[in-house]
Amino acid sequence: TAEYTQEVVPTQSTWKQWYQRRVHGRMSLNDSNDVNQPSYRHKNQRLPPEVNRVLFVKNLPYKNFSDDDMYEVFGKYGAIRQIRKGNSNETRGSAFVIYEDIYEAKNALENLAGFNVGGRYLIVLYYQKEKHEKRRNLKKEREKIAKLRAKLAKVHRKKEMQRRAEEGE
Repeated sequence: TAEYTQEVVPTQSTWKQWYQRRVHGRMSLNDSNDVNQPSYRHKNQRLPPEVNRVLFVKNLPYKNFSDDDMYEVFGKYGAIRQIRKGNSNETRGSAFVIYEDIYEAKNALENLAGFNVGGRYLIVLYYQKEKHEKRRNLKKEREKIAKLRAKLAKVHRKKEMQRRAEEGE
């Protein structure tokens, strides 16, 4: 959406750290049974339908939390494709974090939900497009209803004034 246009771009040092972690195996995609790897997968593991690569993060600190800090906190759990921070008053303090792998996103959600960053506890959820669209549509419908009510009230007042004018004659 338009409210999330500010994309967090990592600095050169962040890319270098990410690359070193990927190359040296600390963050490699892993199909072995090494449980120390963030993308450890159980054989034939079925994930719930709401699990996806996109995380919706709320309650981020507004101040003293740089883009590098975002990559540092969320990059521990896997390769990040994109981070979009909210930049309007309504979306400030929230972000979308998109991981390369669904299992890395699952691991990040499990470990970062309730994590304290800058004196605030993170709320990490899977992004569910249908719910967000439904909420946005509901907001638009409410605005539309409010406009119709205001228009109806205006017409009602006008008729009431006409009726009083006719009675007063």
